[in-house]
Amino acid sequence: MLNAFDWLRRSRTGAELLATLEFLENKPDLFDEEEIGPPHSALSGPCQRCWVYPRAPASHRGTSRYCKACGAILTRSSRLGHTSRCSIVIWGVVNQLPRQLEGGEGFHDSHILGAYVHDQNHFLLVMRRRELKAWFRELAIYHGPDLKGLVQILPTTGIGRGVSMGDVLCRAFHLEARFSMDRLRVRFFSAPYQLLKPHTRDQLGLLTFEASEFLSLLEMAAVFRTLLRPEAQRALQELLNLDDASEEQFYWGRFLGYLSPEAKDMLSAWRIRQWPRNRIKLLYELVNYVAFYQPD
Repeated sequence: MLNAFDWLRRSRTGAELLATLEFLENKPDLFDEEEIGPPHSALSGPCQRCWVYPRAPASHRGTSRYCKACGAILTRSSRLGHTSRCSIVIWGVVNQLPRQLEGGEGFHDSHILGAYVHDQNHFLLVMRRRELKAWFRELAIYHGPDLKGLVQILPTTGIGRGVSMGDVLCRAFHLEARFSMDRLRVRFFSAPYQLLKPHTRDQLGLLTFEASEFLSLLEMAAVFRTLLRPEAQRALQELLNLDDASEEQFYWGRFLGYLSPEAKDMLSAWRIRQWPRNRIKLLYELVNYVAFYQPD
């Protein structure tokens, strides 16, 4: 019969994953199905989502296509689309579970939308995307260098995409075997298709980071988002992608004239014009994962 992780892997979208996590926590008896559905035929068959359990009894709307668990998940997920689009999935394999998960306390004020503990080394979290830095910093404060393993940051998927949410989870589970537990590493996937060929992103320096390095990158992205307005961010990106050095030099002076003194100092201190384009691309990806900077 299907266990909790089997149900999670059957999620086709991020919304279905959120709904499944919600029911696993609040209504676990929904998944206590013992009977296996009939074989597939022209007249009947099992649930058309899990393909294991029998379909729920027919309602006034006609014949049901799903078992009671799948029907409840699909109904609930239809109202979680917006939340899913603003969320990310954390899949971790570590030498010890974070204390907040081990003790069932939860992370403080970090907007965790769903949590699942697979075993004593694996855990899954769904959180709002812009809460990543706060969550990761809290993890570092609680555990410091004692926590070792791999934390993979995964995107959610929507309907009609080539890679389903279940595919993303299975791929992440498969990829973790390549890393030892000698330190804490982070792998950052900004799109589902990147899990199909992770080596391409890794060769560009956009995928695997030390934990302290990744936290520093998130801090930089938060400062960048705070000091530069969205239109200035777009203008800077276009400017840094110019191939003509003389044209870039001409527009650079005009661009600085529109910025605040704090923004000018930031760009000057970072020497952002000397950055390789892959690092600039990573910065702009991370801007979508941080809130405005708030000094401690």
